Amino acid sequence: METNNETMRRKRVFVSGCYDMLHSGHVAFFKAASQYGDLYVGIGSDATIEQLKSRKTVYSERERLYMVKAIRYVTDAYINQGSGMMDFVDTVDRVKPDIFVVNSDGGSETKREFCRSRGIEYIELERTPDAGLQARSTTSLRGTVHSHLPYRIDIAGTWIDQPYVSCHGAGWAITTSIEPTVEFMERSGMSTSTRNAARKIWPYELPAYNEEMLARLLFCFENDPERDDGIVSGAQDALGICMSGLCRHYYDGRYWPSRIETCHDEEVLSWLESHLCLVPMFPRRPGTSVVEGKDITDEKVKALTDAAARCWDAILARDLDGFAAAYRDSFAAQIAMFPGMMAEGVQDYIDAWRGRSLAWKMTGAGGGGYLALVVDSLPDGAIPVKIRRYND
Repeated sequence: METNNETMRRKRVFVSGCYDMLHSGHVAFFKAASQYGDLYVGIGSDATIEQLKSRKTVYSERERLYMVKAIRYVTDAYINQGSGMMDFVDTVDRVKPDIFVVNSDGGSETKREFCRSRGIEYIELERTPDAGLQARSTTSLRGTVHSHLPYRIDIAGTWIDQPYVSCHGAGWAITTSIEPTVEFMERSGMSTSTRNAARKIWPYELPAYNEEMLARLLFCFENDPERDDGIVSGAQDALGICMSGLCRHYYDGRYWPSRIETCHDEEVLSWLESHLCLVPMFPRRPGTSVVEGKDITDEKVKALTDAAARCWDAILARDLDGFAAAYRDSFAAQIAMFPGMMAEGVQDYIDAWRGRSLAWKMTGAGGGGYLALVVDSLPDGAIPVKIRRYND
């Protein structure tokens, strides 16, 4: 007579990932997933990884397929033929698994719904290293040899840092500097181009120095007067990276703000972290122009600056409803002036997350990247943020 365990072992189990820097954490995950049955692995193609992460792979897809297949817990493995975050769909249809297993930090409601639609059991596992081994992730490994420089999230009022906007009315932009807790995609509205410029000066981390002076140095370095594209990157990018905590900067017709204020209150920062999260969309598409069709008026700029002022006050008061309302108004004012921000596909992500968040906006203004959500509590599939604290 067959036991339940024997029946379980004959089930088909599916996992999917990049496995570009294969490590003990991957092997431990394969081992845990294989306890549910025969394990099949979908591997992201070179093209998909380059599309999602805007970088070349460390190992080619053929090398990664070879290595994954050699792991004794794996029954078979395939290169996923799709693209994007759901590149494994064709592989799933080929394998026809009974169970789909993900790491807890790789799960999402989209994957859960995909499995539900196909009658596949969906299981999330916590990262657990084997006895005596250190917990590993690709992000942590990259962090040991790559930059620890922060990213920035623009919270409200941004666009006001451009003089052709603030000439219609002065006001504040609000940013926060965040730790590189995950490998954020390039061209995502997280000031990655400014961060890449910073890496040429400070390859691994910001020096312990006056933060506003660091931001000035970075702004001047990135905006080389000899650059031939005529574009001046907004100061909020450099300030957002270099100024720790929560920061607001006041623009009145010039490239550099006339006033800068910061908040390092631990209760405020912890509160903001608990109500702000990120959801990946897609990198800004080549050729995207967010300034095409712009419509900047005094009235629309006033709506932007009023929303930013209310947003700051609400955050300091830890008023979640007020924060969400001002946050929504700031985003609405942005897209009223720059409708090109709403690239194809952005509204689909907003609609998908509307019911699980209080407010939303895109990181940056590039028409892609991440949705930055204001939430009551962190929803499944969202990325928490870690605000960078001041370091003497």
